[in-house]
Amino acid sequence: MQAKALNEFSAKNESDGCLLCYTASCTTSCPHGLDPAKVIRSLRFENIRGAEELVGESVVCQDCAEKSCTKACIKSKVDRPVRIPELMQYVRSCRKEKGLLKAARVDLGIKFCGVPCENPFFLSSSVVASNYEMVARAFQLGWAGAAFKTIGTFVPQEVSPRFATIRKEGTSFIGFKNIEQISDHTLEENLTYLHRLKQEFPHKVLIASILGQNEDEWTFLARRVTEAGVDIIECNFSCPHMTGEGLGSDVGQNPELVALYTEATRKGTHLPILAKMTPNIGNMEIPAMAAMKNGATGIAAINTIKSIMNIHLDDFSSEPQVDGKSCVGGYSGKTVKPIALRFIHDLKKHPDLKDVPISGMGGIETWRDAAEFLTLGCTNLQVTTSVMQYGYRLIDDLKDGLSSYLGEKGFSSVREMVGAALPNLVPADRLNRHSISYPKFERKQCLGCGRCYLSCLDGGHQALVMDEAAGKPILAPQKCVGCQLCMVVCPVGAISSGKRVEV
Repeated sequence: MQAKALNEFSAKNESDGCLLCYTASCTTSCPHGLDPAKVIRSLRFENIRGAEELVGESVVCQDCAEKSCTKACIKSKVDRPVRIPELMQYVRSCRKEKGLLKAARVDLGIKFCGVPCENPFFLSSSVVASNYEMVARAFQLGWAGAAFKTIGTFVPQEVSPRFATIRKEGTSFIGFKNIEQISDHTLEENLTYLHRLKQEFPHKVLIASILGQNEDEWTFLARRVTEAGVDIIECNFSCPHMTGEGLGSDVGQNPELVALYTEATRKGTHLPILAKMTPNIGNMEIPAMAAMKNGATGIAAINTIKSIMNIHLDDFSSEPQVDGKSCVGGYSGKTVKPIALRFIHDLKKHPDLKDVPISGMGGIETWRDAAEFLTLGCTNLQVTTSVMQYGYRLIDDLKDGLSSYLGEKGFSSVREMVGAALPNLVPADRLNRHSISYPKFERKQCLGCGRCYLSCLDGGHQALVMDEAAGKPILAPQKCVGCQLCMVVCPVGAISSGKRVEV
């Protein structure tokens, strides 16, 4: 019996369920030399065009009797294997139905703080960029630059363990907490790493993140990393869990200290300086302006958010649990993206900061996430948490997806889309409050699960009634206010935004 074809909804569920193995047995076992693991990875990271081009015109999956990929899938050890042949056929059908031709690729080169970058994607200052071998491997795979893990004059004593996550349904994690401090290598070791990286990768961009304990240290560290040959210096004013007083986010919340330490850093270098901002504050514009007035070239935003991940109700401990205790730490991952975008929007909307170069970070996982940061005015992007989850290989779909999107939209460069969304974000009192956009229901696509009905009944305006015969909801327009909660909760996208009506 022929397997049921996958639609967009089921294909997403299948790709989301893939374990994204390091050495994928589905690929190594394929008798036709295809790379289903890469196809699924591209689907997972929303690079549908890249997935389509990998599948190409091949029809071998449809006629393959061996199904070696499915038999080799290690997810079968958990529940059932991923429906790999069906996923491959789904991708091919997308290509055929849409009549897609090979997408024009747009060069991703862009200047940031006057420094040419081959693409906007950098590793952010963290464990993912903490020694020579790691950064060198990332450069070889296509990352344009890296902000090396923060360097100080001291080596901190770290704890074990130091990470915790928050999960939702089938997702391994959507939020991530760390209580890790700055580099655990000595200053001289780190300077050696930086120098070697610039010698061996002269066309890659190296940012040295530094953290001093007083003015003299900020000047000293700036001078030493400049001598090592880096391209940009980033001042870490924002680590949320440093153990010393007056370090990290304690600085970023104090505009006077930001001004003082930015000025001290400027005394030690001629290079561009980024001030890395803390989100643990109401108005980021205030310390950002203090940095810019005292020698900074640009802003990096955002660092992690102060957080407590959870409480275990059996013993009332929290994670990460260090010998039974925990502490406030830094929260990152996909779920902080809306917060990061808000802060970047605020910076770019401020008249004194609108032309300031911004390196954006916070929840970038796919090329779409990255594009959103660009449309709010960023000209550089930094990534950590998704690399920790998926590895440096993420760069393939970040670059390919963004490049394809630019080509499809008719852009000739990344720079053309920078800031494109800012005019559409306005103060709340300027929104249209004299019309309603009613939801539009696709009856054939509706499964009859009743999620929209429940949400409207208990969290909306009781504007849906259930057609008991059909088992599907019907809109009561006289009660509907157009909030579109129903559209938000629909699991299969059967509800869309309808025509706007004046009221």
